[in-house]
Amino acid sequence: MTKRVAIYAGSFDPPTNGHLDVLKGALAIVDKVVIAIGIHPGKAPLFSFDERVALIRQVAQSELKADNGRLEVVAFDGLLVEAARANAASILIRGLRDGTDLDYEMQMAGMNETMAPDLQTVFLPASPSVRTITATLVRQIASMGGDVRPFVPSAVAGALNKKFPR
Repeated sequence: MTKRVAIYAGSFDPPTNGHLDVLKGALAIVDKVVIAIGIHPGKAPLFSFDERVALIRQVAQSELKADNGRLEVVAFDGLLVEAARANAASILIRGLRDGTDLDYEMQMAGMNETMAPDLQTVFLPASPSVRTITATLVRQIASMGGDVRPFVPSAVAGALNKKFPR
């Protein structure tokens, strides 16, 4: 039997409860998820690539009981379809929070399908409790001394508190 491998891409800076929600949904429908952290030379992330990998692995294990056999974390700096091919993924996982996300993601799905007809995009709607969460807002709240615990797993809240001590 062929393993169903999906790729779930993002900056994950930091990983949020919204990311975790989509990852949980992805793990329910595929055998393995490759989390692809986008690396952009012009952007300076709050967390280094290695820090994000460690946080994702820690959260996936503690919150979802997902071991390294079902989860892999990689970096990519080009097209997502190329990263999918390089990691033997046939499914692109995309999370949706609202209609704005849907409009954008539909455009991306169409472009990706033109470039890679062999890849299937699967949209996973965010649970109502996490629909408003964005990594950008979490970083802003943390930088201003706010409580981010409702928006991120506890390991991520601890890491943010170290970046922005009160």
